[in-house]
Amino acid sequence: MTGSDRVFTILHGSDLHFGRPHAPEAAKDFLTLAHYVSPDLIALSGDFTQRAKNREYEAAAAYLKRLPQVPLVVTPGNHDVPLYRLWERASAPFRNYRRWIADELDSEYDLGEAVVVALNTTTPDHTIVNGNVDDEQLERAAAAFARAANGGLRALVVHHALVGAPGGDRIAALPRARRIVNRLAEMGVELVLFGHLHRAFTSVGVPNGPEAADSPVLLVCSGTTASDRGRGRERGKNSCNLVRVTNDGIAVTRYLRSPPAEGFQPVARETFPRRDFAHPRSPGIASSA
Repeated sequence: MTGSDRVFTILHGSDLHFGRPHAPEAAKDFLTLAHYVSPDLIALSGDFTQRAKNREYEAAAAYLKRLPQVPLVVTPGNHDVPLYRLWERASAPFRNYRRWIADELDSEYDLGEAVVVALNTTTPDHTIVNGNVDDEQLERAAAAFARAANGGLRALVVHHALVGAPGGDRIAALPRARRIVNRLAEMGVELVLFGHLHRAFTSVGVPNGPEAADSPVLLVCSGTTASDRGRGRERGKNSCNLVRVTNDGIAVTRYLRSPPAEGFQPVARETFPRRDFAHPRSPGIASSA
């Protein structure tokens, strides 16, 4: 980051699920929000489709073209590979994703004041719901982050969760999550954006363990931004995050769409100091979720 007053903004959404659970009005409201907040970067952390069908991908691709013309970081989710088309899942699981969304599964974006890496965490040959990050991916990420300018943000985008949702969740975090987060901390990564759990929250590292204090990485989950599959306190709702990064801190504002309210509304804001996420600063807007 350069300039004392410079703000770098990331609009983070996830789990659009084009197909049967897709919520067109929520998708429309996310477009409205995206154009209103004018982010520097949009990150969408997977599950663009429900069953990885061509018609679902075609609709998703058309939708992405309507977003503001700023850098778009994407990564596939477990729903973006075929589930029941077993031959395709085994032989060409990302064929439709590559055709309609992005050819690269792991990617990096050097924006000068920020380096953002997206890693594909889906493992269609091993798991259906959960995924994995392997050592080779982490080394490629480390090489990309090593090129970041001093003081620049280093952020990672994945689909699967690196920490479980508060209050428990039947969906497990990625295998070796604590080890992965510690490795990211060694790389100087400050921010990880993910989805998959269909409910929004933040976490400083992986809590409840002796290594947590050594992992000052801010983990930010988005709920489902445009489907009817919200979970927990976000059942029947949709959410996304606006992340504002300055030289001093990272502020995460959660936006919630709760019909019959009009569009996405800010409901909670947390601010964390850069490089040291031991304690969040002011809670800001009180949560109404």
